[in-house]
Parts: sequence; C-alpha cells; structure tokens
Amino acid sequence: MIPVFLEAEGIGALGINLPGLVAQLINFGILLILFTWLSRRFLFPMLDERKKRIEEGLKASEEAKSRLTETETEVAAEMSRARQEAQGIITQAQQASSRIQEEAREASHADSDQMIERARQEIQLERDAAISDLRKEFADLTITAAERVIRRSLDRKAHGEIIEEVLADAPTGGSGQTGTGGSSQN
Repeated sequence: MIPVFLEAEGIGALGINLPGLVAQLINFGILLILFTWLSRRFLFPMLDERKKRIEEGLKASEEAKSRLTETETEVAAEMSRARQEAQGIITQAQQASSRIQEEAREASHADSDQMIERARQEIQLERDAAISDLRKEFADLTITAAERVIRRSLDRKAHGEIIEEVLADAPTGGSGQTGTGGSSQN
C-alpha cells in the first residue's frame, strides 16, 4: 500500500500541489528561523530594556511612596511640635498678660491708696485749720462776752442774754451755734 499523500489522486483530489506545499513549508521554516533570530537579536533586548524600565519605574514609585510616607510622618511631627510651641507661646503670653494686669492693678491700688492718704491728710489739715479757726473765734467771742459781762455785772439770765447776743452778732451763723454749745458747758 502506498501512502495516501503520495498518491496523486489523494492529494490531488484535495486540491493540494505537493511540490508547492513542500516549497511553502521550506519557506515557512526559513521565515520562522529568520523571525526567531531577528526577535532574539532585536525584539527581546528591546523587551528586556522595557521590562527593566518598568521595574525601575515600579521601584522609583515604591521609593517615592515610602518617601511620601516618611515626609507625611515628618510633617505630622513638625505640625505637632509647632502646635506645642504655639500652645506654649500662647500660655506664656497669657501668663505675661495676667502678670501685667496684676502689676497694673497693684500699681493702681498703690496710686489710689496714696491719693486716698493724701486726701485724708488734706482733710485732716483742713479740719484742724477749721477747728483752730473755730477755737480762735470762740475764744474771741468768749473774751468779748466776758468783757461785756465784766462791764456790767448781772444775774445769770442777763449773762445768758449777753452771750446769746454776742453769738448772734458773730460773723458766721455756724460759729454762733458752736459758741452756744461751748457756753452752756461753761
């Protein structure tokens, strides 16, 4: 038995030209070998280079991501430190403000105490001067009344009338009332 593909009728019945098929198979093999050699020579190195660039890009991306994480951590730490410093500055400013307010209060109290003390001293001086003036005036009135009493010697009733008269003649009405109170004690 002869193989079917060798028979002209079997292959020919299928419409295949055997010498053309063999030539096409040889051409396909040559092209396959040529494409394999060319791809190994040019395409694979190019693909390897692209693979390296992609890997380097991924590494750079990972490094950038880790640097970003580190930077975020550093920024968070700096922000925390800055907040603490700001809080410390605010606390110091509040303490300084309180201290300045307290010093101002103490200074104003000291000033007001000094003013009150000066006013008291001035009032005391004016009071002493007024009392001294009243005593002098009362003494003058008493001397005047005594002179009149001595000029004419009268009984108690006349003596009281003379004192009342002298007090009424006095230049100020307030000193006359004080004089009456002083004469009733005598």
